[in-house]
Amino acid sequence: MLSVKPKEQCRFDEVSLGEVMLRLDPGEGRVRTARNFRAWEGGGEYNVARGLRKCFKLDTAIITAFADNDIGYLIEDFIQQGGVDTRYIKWMPYDGIGRNVRNGLNFTERGYGVRGALGISDRANTAAAALKPGDINWEEIFGKQGARWFHTGGIFAALSETAAEVALEAAKCAKKHGTIVSYDLNYRPSLWKAIGGKAKAQEVNKEIAKYVDVMIGNEEDFEACLGLHIEGNSENLSELNLDGYIKMINAASAAYPNFKAIGTTLREVKSATINDWSAICWAEGKVYEGMKFDGLEILDRVGGGDSFASGLIYGLMNGFDYQTALNYGVCHGALAMTTAGDTTTARLKEVEGLMKGAGARVQR
Repeated sequence: MLSVKPKEQCRFDEVSLGEVMLRLDPGEGRVRTARNFRAWEGGGEYNVARGLRKCFKLDTAIITAFADNDIGYLIEDFIQQGGVDTRYIKWMPYDGIGRNVRNGLNFTERGYGVRGALGISDRANTAAAALKPGDINWEEIFGKQGARWFHTGGIFAALSETAAEVALEAAKCAKKHGTIVSYDLNYRPSLWKAIGGKAKAQEVNKEIAKYVDVMIGNEEDFEACLGLHIEGNSENLSELNLDGYIKMINAASAAYPNFKAIGTTLREVKSATINDWSAICWAEGKVYEGMKFDGLEILDRVGGGDSFASGLIYGLMNGFDYQTALNYGVCHGALAMTTAGDTTTARLKEVEGLMKGAGARVQR
């Protein structure tokens, strides 16, 4: 099992590095015809910290940056409502129109039936993208305060050249102080397209991967971000069978012997609202298969993978066996996709109930 530092030695159970955007949600409608939006906060790396805090009751913090204006304060308020510590937010001077730095927006449709979910990001030149090495005192976080676990990912690393350097800087410092490092590859073609595409994604992610203990990603992530080619499967990664997935993560473990565990979600999209859902985990030379949810009914799939990651991390951090840790991730991800928004509303009791086979009967 992973050697996780004891709680009494650390101020934080987990800290995440990533951008947090304001999500604007048209509900059941379309962005293009909306007259009202519901506001949320969300971001791949942050969603993990919030899940660990809100569902699993761990002490977590977010490391990010905002433009110093009322939109930034609104996102901060959402984060505070979720219980995630905000002391490491870096506030950057705002020039009045966002010429230099701004706060990111994410317009997101949930999708329904044959209409897939749609995300439209408006995040160029954000404060988080402007972070550069030296802006964050990592020695304070990992050396003085202490953190048992550090999580970041490929979304943050794709924001800018300096963001990738910050992610690498953080991972190196975390490893130096014995903090477990997890990383979600989370390949987003739209983020890498203008800065070098897959070639750049691989350059950045291959370097960061050298410092990662727990790697998380789906089938496309491993090919696009780490350049892992599985013969016979790469032409249609969305249709990999289980043997193909196992080949993929075995190739990743061979390429990066520093990986202690690898987690990947298994999702077959029947429609925007019906998915088959599961996951597998590689650890110590063995592959574990998670619980399977065939025909899972989904209200909002955004953040499902992040909730899988937080459940898996919770299980690993608490020293559960790999099979149990994997099922925490699968069940937490499944529950998170039954509610709107990027972030989870599940309780630990609900996750553990689902792990034990609890159904959807009304509870009174």
